[in-house]
Amino acid sequence: MEALVCRNLGDPTTPPDSSENTALTVSTSHPIPKLSSPTSVRVRIKSTSLNYANYLQVLGKYQEKFALPFVPGSDYSGIVESIGPKVTKFKVGDPVCSFAGLGSFAQFIVADEKDLFGVPDGCDLVAAGALPVAYGTSHVALVHRANLKSGQVLLVLGAAGGVGLAAVQIGKVCGAIVIAVARGNEKVEFLKSMGVDHVVDLSKGGVIESVKAFLKTKKLKGVDVVYDPVGGKLMKESMKLLNWGAQILVIGFASGEVPVIPANIALVKNWTIHGLYWGSYKMHNPSVLEDSLKELLSWLAKGLITIYISHSYKVQDANLAFSDIKDRKVIGKVMITFDDPKSLTSKL
Repeated sequence: MEALVCRNLGDPTTPPDSSENTALTVSTSHPIPKLSSPTSVRVRIKSTSLNYANYLQVLGKYQEKFALPFVPGSDYSGIVESIGPKVTKFKVGDPVCSFAGLGSFAQFIVADEKDLFGVPDGCDLVAAGALPVAYGTSHVALVHRANLKSGQVLLVLGAAGGVGLAAVQIGKVCGAIVIAVARGNEKVEFLKSMGVDHVVDLSKGGVIESVKAFLKTKKLKGVDVVYDPVGGKLMKESMKLLNWGAQILVIGFASGEVPVIPANIALVKNWTIHGLYWGSYKMHNPSVLEDSLKELLSWLAKGLITIYISHSYKVQDANLAFSDIKDRKVIGKVMITFDDPKSLTSKL
């Protein structure tokens, strides 16, 4: 089968196989994974998404390390191709989606039936492949951890990226007043088109002045929940906008700088700080992920959320996908797609 293999740790924005030492290579004869248990399911992958974690995996800078060579993994969608003798939830031909720590950047993957989710009728299968990680992270953070309520003020940093855009949409579904922070006119106009209550354009000024002016016009005191996948200086500034009793959701550090949250101020202002590593729930509390993804799929089917796909690529052009992630050119998600047996082209 066709697969994108990381053979060396290094820069994934270098074209695969452009030299003998590139980090990535495209294999056309990678072994098709076999069913590993009576309840295992083999899925022919339709699409798999790129997340910032995948970029870090190939660089060797992710918190989890993998033995070389490995096929990177992320959220994916596809069609059930084969099932074990004790599988009861799915049949051959069913559309499914899931998440894998490794192995989804390939034409086939094997998963236990308990880890797969059926994609409802009316949902685009390619889009479903972008749902679990970005939307799952934001849903668990906002709904499960922060218990976001209608009328609360939500500040989303990095709002045009994969998890940020998911947080914006989930915030609106929850009835929150959503303030989105992004950089550049294209991203700002896109967020406005989504019905965000206020957008801060960092290319035109700081976050503090813009948000305070908006809060004043709405007669609001401050921010109740901050969703931060960025870190660095932006988070440091955003803390000055938080209400007493506010909640801080630490999602990631796309800026490359881990922010310092002063414990003395958190004490005085009664802040709650949530660290969220979505993938660890699979080991420690998988029922939270199951309930979250079921609700998200129902929202997707009802049209309450929309998966925005910025670009899609074939594995041979994976370096371009990684470049989009690295250079923050993305509004929404970046996907790698595989043709089905009939060579049908996905409608993105």
